[in-house]
Amino acid sequence: MSPKPRLSVFVVACLCGVFHSAAALEERPHVEVRGLYGGIPDELLQAGKTLADHGINAVWMGSGGLTTQRVALLKQQGARVFAEFNTMHVAGYLKDHPDAAPIGVDGQVCPAPHGWQGICPTHPGYRQSRMTDFRRVLRDFQIDGIWLDYHHSHASWERDVPDMPDTCFCPRCVAQFSRETNTRLPDEPLPRLAKRLLGQHAEAWFQWRCDVFTNWVRECREIVDQTRPQALLGTFHCPWTDTDFDGALRTKLAIDLKAQAQYVDVFSTMPYHARFGHAADPAWISRQTAWLGKHLGIRGEPGERHKIWPIVQLADWGEPVPVEQVLPVLDHGTRRPATGVMVFAWGSLRKQQAKVGAMVEVFRTIKPD
Repeated sequence: MSPKPRLSVFVVACLCGVFHSAAALEERPHVEVRGLYGGIPDELLQAGKTLADHGINAVWMGSGGLTTQRVALLKQQGARVFAEFNTMHVAGYLKDHPDAAPIGVDGQVCPAPHGWQGICPTHPGYRQSRMTDFRRVLRDFQIDGIWLDYHHSHASWERDVPDMPDTCFCPRCVAQFSRETNTRLPDEPLPRLAKRLLGQHAEAWFQWRCDVFTNWVRECREIVDQTRPQALLGTFHCPWTDTDFDGALRTKLAIDLKAQAQYVDVFSTMPYHARFGHAADPAWISRQTAWLGKHLGIRGEPGERHKIWPIVQLADWGEPVPVEQVLPVLDHGTRRPATGVMVFAWGSLRKQQAKVGAMVEVFRTIKPD
């Protein structure tokens, strides 16, 4: 048998400081979920340890990585299992269906901003293919919930300076907008129509786009209720307020949180403070969560239908997250109206012993006895 791994002097020193700070935290019984995003943390299941020993009671993984064996293992650990489901970012679909590519204001296929390839939200074949797979995941696996991911327009926003082109102005979208909003449009080239839609018809256009994306959520809710009604429907979404970037949440990304709340159980805002230009300000996390609670009328009290479970950044992506920030990040991530939290992302975090140890200490501290 190989010797047990030993922590370095540096790691021990870091943990001592974090643990001392964590001692100042108290139990947070309102936090029902303490989770990880990114697959099974095998490294934590050594020497007979369980996820519960580490204060963890939930795991999120991509729907493509689900297997019956993995779900069973997590269930045996007493953890809830949640699937992440990609709605608008299956770029491979365009290989055989180029007509599903979003069209920009110039009437041409819009390049993928920062390599982020979205899909036209009104393409019927794409929508049917995603809904078929959504139903399959719920049918085949004993999951506790399923979270919509990448459910926004063709844009790259997971960064400090986002790139959010206006789309989609394909003939199908323009005709559907005209029909469903009873808006008469002249017979003119797409570039001129796009200018008209973003000008005199802007308010109707923005709302219609939001309604298209909300309608996807409505259908997902129906499938959940039909296939696995006890499962939660969640959504990973942009952490901005309704005024950030001149209201881009609605006008650029086509996200109407109040409308989606008719169908969604859990809102998992994504306040990646380091990635989004707030590396020195973990309190930005709780400010964004507080706005979301006020916007949706969620207080973080028992018995509420809607819940807020943010996903917070501990892994290095863009700006690094130092071990000293583990406590403040999880502190701000678990303040009401949040009643749950998950950590992004195990795939790279697993290699950082000090941060994993600090995370576990915080989870164990806030966990009710």
